[in-house]
Amino acid sequence: MCGIAGYWARGRADKEIAAKMAAAMPHRGPDNQGVWLDDESGVALAHRRLSILDVSEHGNQPMPSHTGRFWISFNGEIYNFQQVKKDLGDGVHYKSGSDTEVMLAAFERWGVIRATERFNGMFAFAVWDREQRILYLARDRFGEKPVYYQLSSDTLLFGSELKALRAHPAFDSTKDPMALAEYFRNAYIPAPLSIYKNTRKLPVASLLVVRSTPNGLTADVVPYWSAEKTAAEGQQNRFRGTYEDAANELETLLKGIVQSRMVSDVPLGAFLSGGVDSSMVVAMMQAASTQPVKTFTIGFHDQDFNEAGYAKDVAKHLGTDHTELYVGEKELLGVVPMLSHMYDEPFADSSQIPTYLVSKVARSRVTVSLSGDAGDEFFAGYTRYWDTLAKWARLQRSPKLAREAAIMATKVWAGTLSATGLEKLGRQLPTPVDKALNPSKIRHKGEVWAIDSFDRLYLELTTFWQGNPSPVIGFDALDDIPWKPLKYRPELDLRFMMLADTMTYLPDDILVKVDRATMAVSLESRAPFLDPDLFRFVWTLPEEWLTRNNKGKLILRDVLFRYVPRQLIERPKCGFAVPAARWLRQELRDWAEDLLSERSLKSSGMLNIPLIRTRWQEHLDERVDWSAGLWATLMFQDWLRT
Repeated sequence: MCGIAGYWARGRADKEIAAKMAAAMPHRGPDNQGVWLDDESGVALAHRRLSILDVSEHGNQPMPSHTGRFWISFNGEIYNFQQVKKDLGDGVHYKSGSDTEVMLAAFERWGVIRATERFNGMFAFAVWDREQRILYLARDRFGEKPVYYQLSSDTLLFGSELKALRAHPAFDSTKDPMALAEYFRNAYIPAPLSIYKNTRKLPVASLLVVRSTPNGLTADVVPYWSAEKTAAEGQQNRFRGTYEDAANELETLLKGIVQSRMVSDVPLGAFLSGGVDSSMVVAMMQAASTQPVKTFTIGFHDQDFNEAGYAKDVAKHLGTDHTELYVGEKELLGVVPMLSHMYDEPFADSSQIPTYLVSKVARSRVTVSLSGDAGDEFFAGYTRYWDTLAKWARLQRSPKLAREAAIMATKVWAGTLSATGLEKLGRQLPTPVDKALNPSKIRHKGEVWAIDSFDRLYLELTTFWQGNPSPVIGFDALDDIPWKPLKYRPELDLRFMMLADTMTYLPDDILVKVDRATMAVSLESRAPFLDPDLFRFVWTLPEEWLTRNNKGKLILRDVLFRYVPRQLIERPKCGFAVPAARWLRQELRDWAEDLLSERSLKSSGMLNIPLIRTRWQEHLDERVDWSAGLWATLMFQDWLRT
């Protein structure tokens, strides 16, 4: 795990500037920093190294291919590099045992794009082809590793984090209102957008191919794999065999995948929450290891958020070397001032706080930690899937005229009914709630009646900022923000949600959260579920093998129960949340009041101040829980100030 950075300028490259770009993110690679220049072309590659495979100096980067044609700055791990090495044959001499050297040999043999298609791993890299004078930036299939870039006619900047780009004197820091509006809808900024108007995130499973022309630098985004296409092919080529056959194949597949993620020349362990996904990963690790696997759990004194006891029971049953650390609100709140620097652009998934703390605990004993990320997206694990299906069924049963009348009524009643009347009305809507409501909430619930497609319903119900208007000036409604539907629409609504989350929420929220939190403490995180062969296999299975009685992960659970007793796993899902609603009214109130003051809100020139101030007061008065939207506002405001 490392950090990459660099640039291509029409002129001579400057080693000092490239070094500053790498030095802006020392946490991504504390073991070594390197810079290489192609002076004639104006190309600079920089690298920060966290040594994992072949920790000797032979693994340092930027690294050349054996002919010197290709130079690479690489972040990540290629899990099948030994197979790629075997496919290349005996004609290549290697100086190290690193996967980086094998990648370079593959570029020499097959070219950059064809070689990348063969790689199974998590990666982000920059490769300069000195012969063709082409610069390639690449990102892995599911988006575990980040790549930011900014392109003008005469300069390309790139890096693992925005910190690296900002270290270059040519960086354009103009903010993007559209990206900010998307942020308030999602709690993250989706690729290819970034908070900066002229900076982009490279999409997953893609290469950016950059060339120099008489008119300046030009770039093309070239996909090399497609989750949508793979999912469609899986649905067309269903698994042939019994449920037991599929469970056996899944077990064999997971064993091989987990073992490939355990290759390391430094200490390795795993995060363990005691849930299905992390328990499955740890069970496979322990089955493949002759020594107790090191596992790590964060516990909370507030039992509404605590799963540490479950993790401890699973660890005891599997015989792992378990580390459990209980943290209080002091430790949790202490992370808040670090978040803006850690995430580099507005990001409002509050589980970023415990994720950082468990990463810090793990880093005290290991350099690599495996996780259960992507189990929910691949195996239908989110409870919101069943909530959305139930709401859609309710909408489908309602006559059109009745829905139109309800929409009109909510608009009128929201401005005239008492709080008690509003609460009674709210329980009759497609999205009933038990908490106290205000007019804005009622109007939002009523607007759900107008939705006429399942896709739009799922978008609405996963929107972070509740109700219109948008908090960003220039966007009167959240519908002003374009919604990009999938090109491939599965026949089953559940499958649509799973695929949509795999392509959006997973890379832009979950994996961003984990990458920044682990890298902040120089810990490499690996997610075994993020394997293209596993993804392809799951999409060949019938839906009824994934779900039963509004509960997902059926086949995954049944495989896990071969290793862990059912009673240790079967319980309500807790999650990795924090009590943000209470914090904002109590422990964080002064911090929040400062950032949400009229003076502070004016600083960006982008926010709807009266709307935000009204919601802040309603939250303080405990009339409405606006904590989700307010947390997003605070993360933006704190980022702006930082």
